[in-house]
Amino acid sequence: MQNKTKLTAVLIMALLAPAGMNAAEADSTVISGGNINDVVVTGTRQATSLSHLPMNVTVVSREQLTENFQSSILPTLTQEVPGLFVSSRGVMGYGVSGGGSGSFNLRGLSGGSRVLVLIDGHPQYANIFDHPIGDAYQTMMADRVEVVSGPASVLYGSNAMGGVINIVTRKMQEDGVRTSVNVGAGSYGSVQTQVSNQVRQRRFSSTAAAQYSRSDNHRPHMGFEQYGGYLNLGYDISENLTARVSADVTHFNASHPGTTDSPLLEADQWITRGVVNASLQNHFEGLDGALMLYTNFGRHKINDGSGPKSNGNQPRANLFRSKDALTGVSFYETVQLFEGNHTTVGADYQHIYGYAYNTSREDGSLIPTNYMAGTGKSYRNEWAAYVDFRQDLTPWLTADAGVRYDWQNITGGELVPQFGLAVRPVSDGLLKLTAAKGFRNPSMMELYFYGTNGNVALKAERMWNYELSWQQHIGRFSYKANIFYLKADNLVGTGVKPDGNVGRINTGAFEHSGYELQADYQVTKHFAVHANRSYIHQQPSRLQTGTPEYVDYLGIRWQQGRFGLNAGTQHVSDLYTGDSMQTFTLVDATVSYRLLDSTRLWVRGENLLRQKYEILAGYPMPRATFMAGINVDF
Repeated sequence: MQNKTKLTAVLIMALLAPAGMNAAEADSTVISGGNINDVVVTGTRQATSLSHLPMNVTVVSREQLTENFQSSILPTLTQEVPGLFVSSRGVMGYGVSGGGSGSFNLRGLSGGSRVLVLIDGHPQYANIFDHPIGDAYQTMMADRVEVVSGPASVLYGSNAMGGVINIVTRKMQEDGVRTSVNVGAGSYGSVQTQVSNQVRQRRFSSTAAAQYSRSDNHRPHMGFEQYGGYLNLGYDISENLTARVSADVTHFNASHPGTTDSPLLEADQWITRGVVNASLQNHFEGLDGALMLYTNFGRHKINDGSGPKSNGNQPRANLFRSKDALTGVSFYETVQLFEGNHTTVGADYQHIYGYAYNTSREDGSLIPTNYMAGTGKSYRNEWAAYVDFRQDLTPWLTADAGVRYDWQNITGGELVPQFGLAVRPVSDGLLKLTAAKGFRNPSMMELYFYGTNGNVALKAERMWNYELSWQQHIGRFSYKANIFYLKADNLVGTGVKPDGNVGRINTGAFEHSGYELQADYQVTKHFAVHANRSYIHQQPSRLQTGTPEYVDYLGIRWQQGRFGLNAGTQHVSDLYTGDSMQTFTLVDATVSYRLLDSTRLWVRGENLLRQKYEILAGYPMPRATFMAGINVDF
């Protein structure tokens, strides 16, 4: 049956692909994942060519993020970044708590707190649970997304153990005004809208955006509604100094119906997340850096629901409530000590606050709990200093070494080194070798949520990653191959503590190895093909939930006159959901028609093979879904 499904997917892709293309028509190259000489900011604080960085960075451009008219960046990242898998439960909306999804799994490191999400280099996560909130990452704010696969803790500290996903926000570069409106509606009463406006007038620039989306979803008691806004203001004080302030706020209301075996009623969530950043950036010859202030905050109200009354269940009398805030200061400066050298020194401080409590549904009164070891509140302070030394040893060889010392008032200090080489044996080829350590401090929930004594003896999770990669760009064709081995220790899980009580403990080590392949071919100026594959080998005794063994993706992009087509098939093999292995093949396609120079009509179909599958155990995914809309740029 699997072979028949894969054959069907291949036949559909063959039918979608346009015939009669002539290779002589090609006059441009569309590359997914970044060219060798692309400039990125995530693998180093300073904008740097990929050809001089030893770490593996995948770039997903705004063109790729918007070509399927998705309101969230997550579906695109799942297709474009080999080794990255994002859990999902439905048509739109990821939610939190029980039945929540939007968890990032990078190279088998599951649990969202082991992959750090950044917005312009600032950490974003719900501080009590230390995990990112998938619904907060909207396409409207993103100019591109840069994904570092492997530890990035030298620059970004805790939670960057498995890698980082950095959303680089949109900024107007040329004088003028641009406005974009995207509206769509489709299956299960789903609606998505996004409006953005960009202005630049000499030294001043701004980007403002708003979005609204909703869906009844494919199961009863699974509704979703979200709205939010984004604002970014910049001012060039001089040719060398830029001041910038940005804010993003997202609120969503979500419900989840429980698993098919244990349905729930009134399992509702009301979540608000926000972030405010301010920065002063300097750009001088031989000197480049920034001073950044930021705060990341959240308000959460959750009803964990109850079973049907027909089975004798009673509605919950209480609501779980939590508040959190992460306030930080970050400073870095990159200097050229001598020819071919870039040395970055930096310092970070974070004050992390969380407050968890219950309130009565009847009168809103506070109900005493054992959260946070009986206090309800918890604080963490983290200080860090780091240095990264990068030197061009020859025209074809760059060496990099970095070290960070990170200190937290609960878990203590952590020394974090990394080493790497970037070798350019030919003008269009790049060889990279990396050895890097990553770490993650236990979350407030892990430290305090079990009993009045808590789990303050927990040690930080630690991991070493070793990687070898090669990439090459030959005319209209480019490819990249990575092999990696990682070993992690002190993983935090649930078990019996030394005092005999159940709680969070350090459960030991695990090892993963695997490879990632990526290829792009611009067949003609109208037609491009993109493919990637990832493989992760796990220890059978330490399988990580949400980790597939193989993921294969094949996509095409075609534009001819007013018509456009983006289509792809993704085959997921042996995805471990916690109680079963899932294998499935998905086919998605988006067709667009340019009605006017500024107006496009579009139709998007997902799971066109109507596959029956689950990503979260007990939460069946929808069969084929469709959405149609209009996009206007002026």
